[in-house]
Amino acid sequence: MKTIAISGSPRENVGKRDAKELRYEGKVPAVLYGGKEQVHFAVLRTDLNEAIYTPEANFLEINIGGTKTKAIIKEVQFHPLTDLLLHVDFLQLFDEKEIVMEIPVKLTGTSPGVKMGGKLVQKLRKLRVKSLPKHMPQVVEVSIAKMEVGNLFRVRDLEKGEFAVTNTPEDTIVSVAMSRALKQAETEAAKGK
Repeated sequence: MKTIAISGSPRENVGKRDAKELRYEGKVPAVLYGGKEQVHFAVLRTDLNEAIYTPEANFLEINIGGTKTKAIIKEVQFHPLTDLLLHVDFLQLFDEKEIVMEIPVKLTGTSPGVKMGGKLVQKLRKLRVKSLPKHMPQVVEVSIAKMEVGNLFRVRDLEKGEFAVTNTPEDTIVSVAMSRALKQAETEAAKGK
């Protein structure tokens, strides 16, 4: 798992006015929780871009006033109209404590069903994965190399690893549906017989 380093400065005042001033200065109010006590701090908005605006899952190493802490982003709040980043919640990581993260799905291989004219339909782009930080995968790979038209790949079909996927086992991750062109070709072939 990739680790992104960011630094923040401790916040003295924790109020709406203080938060508004921070945002005006291009900073984002943030909270680190999960440890012995919550830590309120501010981080430059531009420093968060790599961690927030990415399809990948990442760990963060946050340096707050000289103290480094491993964490993940737990929640991000945006302004409903302007999409301005308003607040970030971070969860502190501990080597012996399991965490749950949204991990992207990576499709591998080429589906014979798609080669035949089928349509690849990816229903889930991320999965909820529970594991110790050291076993957290960067992506969950799903091989579509054996998928024919009409096949489904569900959460329960994933190989068991050192992590657990907490989505419903019956949820479909990816399927190969029959395309209109393929349906039409089959209909015409049936009429020609």
